[in-house]
Amino acid sequence: MPTIHYILNDGSRQSVEAKPGSSVMENAIHGNVRGIDAECGGSCSCATCHVYVDAAFVDRLVPPDDLEAEMLDFVASERRPESRLSCQIPMTAALDGLVVRIPEKQS
Repeated sequence: MPTIHYILNDGSRQSVEAKPGSSVMENAIHGNVRGIDAECGGSCSCATCHVYVDAAFVDRLVPPDDLEAEMLDFVASERRPESRLSCQIPMTAALDGLVVRIPEKQS
């Protein structure tokens, strides 16, 4: 199973074995990762699962679609080029070792 490394806003790291096909957000929720609120449950309508994707992985992801790009305008923490909604990142074997940083606040 691929692994996701979540860097929490206090700098600590939490690693979760990811179920292929599930989202980075779903794996955070199932792994009890602090800082991913996911108020809408993964429907890309709340922007409370915002993460910063590590530079080594940004180019491996499909770019955000129009809806995700629009929702990223509403994130509570700074929007950066590497900002993504974790509900919109499906896990694959190619993303094994993915590193995402959780911003200071989600709402």
